[in-house]
Amino acid sequence: MMMNMVTALNNAMDQILQSNEKAVVLGEDVGKDGGVFRVTDGLVKKYGPDRVIDTPLAESSIIGVAVGMSAAGMLPIPEIQFAGFMLLSFSQLVNHAARFRSRTRSSIPVPMIVRTPVSGGVRTLEHHSDSPEVYYSHIGGLVVVEPSTPYDAKGLMIKASRMQDPVVFLEPTKLYRLFKQEVPEDMYEVPIGKASTVREGNDLSIITHGTMVPVVKNAVEKKGVDAEIIDLRTINPLDEKAILDTARKTGRVIVVHEASLTFGPGAEIAARIAEKAMFDLKAPILRVASASLPYPFPGYENYYIPNELKVAQAIDKIMSV
Repeated sequence: MMMNMVTALNNAMDQILQSNEKAVVLGEDVGKDGGVFRVTDGLVKKYGPDRVIDTPLAESSIIGVAVGMSAAGMLPIPEIQFAGFMLLSFSQLVNHAARFRSRTRSSIPVPMIVRTPVSGGVRTLEHHSDSPEVYYSHIGGLVVVEPSTPYDAKGLMIKASRMQDPVVFLEPTKLYRLFKQEVPEDMYEVPIGKASTVREGNDLSIITHGTMVPVVKNAVEKKGVDAEIIDLRTINPLDEKAILDTARKTGRVIVVHEASLTFGPGAEIAARIAEKAMFDLKAPILRVASASLPYPFPGYENYYIPNELKVAQAIDKIMSV
């Protein structure tokens, strides 16, 4: 069936709720309104307000309640309307969700899927365009995923629902309805912690994720370069083997992400390559990322986030070495 990312995520949650009576969806406007982007549309009619719960506008309480539900044996799927608002629940995620299993020596796991739209390029207001993957990847105990396709979105969501750890599920706003692809109607899993090879190549490797995957694909096609494109899909834990394998294969690596350059995911990826595959490189690792500044007003966002031109310039630079 042809689905966009919104449809695929909705379908995944529908199947999770149907197959697991302990699963519940909760968040601001997730019930009657179907979520701010309609990702939970129709679920309350099918499963009722006891399983698709409209909450007050209180992010810390949403995550705190979800932690309690999870520790009591349920599978909560809380939605935070935008990534910038998720910082209000940071304490609950870091001090409780991430630590509870370790604190109890695994006697009380905390399975939960914290969903939130991320990244920009859609002319939203302040606090609506954050790329916060490194915030949560820095915390031991949190799994962080970010799909770039409808197929991966559904498969990662179902896989996350079967884990015993809290998963921060980042959903790129720009990709919600950007394109459709064939997605199986049955339940299936996409492995968490394993990257995807979007395109094979021999001249250079471009490692990316989320909204930057289509940007990189378009830039490579226009340049006509024999580039290998790796979609991380999971930010924490990183698929280190895939990263090192592609670096050793081509000897040239560009990392592209929408998060800010300073202390961004590209820094961790570059460090691992430098530690374990430095002598396989033919050129220094390059990073293409957003400026290390607060996200700008909508009229300036296209100058702020990486685009095809910036990726093309990086390709020219690394291939000239």
